[in-house]
Amino acid sequence: MLNRSSFTTLVVGVFIVYVVHTCWVMYGIVYTKPCESHSDNCIKPYLSKRPKLQLSVYTTTRTTISAENNVDLVLNVDNFDVDSKFERTVNVTVPKKTRNNGTLYAYVFLHHAGVLPWHDGKQVHILSPLTTYMIPKPEEVNLITGETGTQQIDTDKKKETYALDEPVSHWRSRLTLNVMVEDFVFDGSSLPADVHRYMKMIQLGKSVYYLPIIFIDQLSNRVKDLMMINRSTTELPLTVSYDKISLGKLRFWIHMQDAVYSLQQFGFSEKDADEVKGLFVDTNLYFLALTFFVAAFHLLFDFLAFKNDISFWKKKKNMVGMSTKAVLWRCFSTVVIFLFLLDEQTSLLVLIPAGIGAIIEVWKVKKALKISFRWNGLMPEIKFGAHSESERKTEEYDTQAMKYLSYLLYPLCIGGAMKSVAHLPWKAFTYKAFNTFIDDVFAFIITMPTSHRLACFRDDVVFLIYLYQRWLYPVDKSRVNEYGESYEEKTKRKPHIN
Repeated sequence: MLNRSSFTTLVVGVFIVYVVHTCWVMYGIVYTKPCESHSDNCIKPYLSKRPKLQLSVYTTTRTTISAENNVDLVLNVDNFDVDSKFERTVNVTVPKKTRNNGTLYAYVFLHHAGVLPWHDGKQVHILSPLTTYMIPKPEEVNLITGETGTQQIDTDKKKETYALDEPVSHWRSRLTLNVMVEDFVFDGSSLPADVHRYMKMIQLGKSVYYLPIIFIDQLSNRVKDLMMINRSTTELPLTVSYDKISLGKLRFWIHMQDAVYSLQQFGFSEKDADEVKGLFVDTNLYFLALTFFVAAFHLLFDFLAFKNDISFWKKKKNMVGMSTKAVLWRCFSTVVIFLFLLDEQTSLLVLIPAGIGAIIEVWKVKKALKISFRWNGLMPEIKFGAHSESERKTEEYDTQAMKYLSYLLYPLCIGGAMKSVAHLPWKAFTYKAFNTFIDDVFAFIITMPTSHRLACFRDDVVFLIYLYQRWLYPVDKSRVNEYGESYEEKTKRKPHIN
């Protein structure tokens, strides 16, 4: 059976292995080994021939097209330069099928200039839905004035909005395109699987070339850019933006896009997935790497804090030196904060640890009040345990703290009265303190209510008070505790008798 220190060491060791393995995987994604010049398996870029290209964007309600029937051309870029960045806004006609909760797709073709895409054997294309299904956001109402955010909406439209409680079609107003322009020669015997599915290869003479790799950045499709489609909508704006992309970033973006898709398959809502997208889109890669390490350490210290907090309270047999009122107040405030975060639909990265913390606080109240449950037929019977003389003395100090000191100084008051901090769960406090400073960084990355963001900085002040208490009342190792033992006493071993 592993002791607690061995278990903690094991967890930290597994965490370090996980971080090192993740760094190695990330390096493998960003770095791709090029083909050696003497190899016969080299696949060269077709863009190295500098062909004259044309970019065409069509819309259709079908997932496959074989000719120019049932398609609408919405954007055509002649003499398309893969190195030149651009952004254009076009108006797209919305078909009746799409207005009736249907789907509309964008077909993006990259083909030779002056040749229709379906007549060009060297064309590349990619498909992307321009619509998605989501429950409409309820209209915000001012509780004081009773007015809605959009006061010009007529009564019929209001009734239609309030009646919508099922997912409806929403318009994706942005389409972000990328072309991999890096002059990179792949090794045909070890093609990366992530890029391979986007590649189309042709034989020219004795050499094999891969056609331009075109990619649609789905991570740029944010919830804030979505527009609800109703039956009266006949035309909607679409912003088409283009930028070149390197091979390393392309592979990284493919993996992140697949990860977001996997989260949605596991039940993440559109809003939760959108917050994960924000980590990738709204930050640069260096800050993104910092975010990963922050999130990883946040998870580690959350686990260690919960583990040590549970371990401390599990072996706690009485409330000597502990404030029962503080436990009750912390339980109340933690549950209220969790319910507030739940109501605000905060990110699961914040909500899940808050929920676990609330459950632990409720359990600590049960331990502090010595509550036991017994079933009397169909009705539960609640019993409260008796308090010892030392516990009643602690309650007196606790009452004085409630009367004379502010909430932030509770630990100082009780610690001053007891002239000791040995009874406090310092290991749990230490891990929570590390998480406090990590939360300061997380507060600017993860979507959360402003009040909870400010609470992260409030925890910094509380931690400084704990440090001051630790310095003011160091542990007296010669002092006898409530069990009649002291730290300086050494357990005398009995001689072994054969």
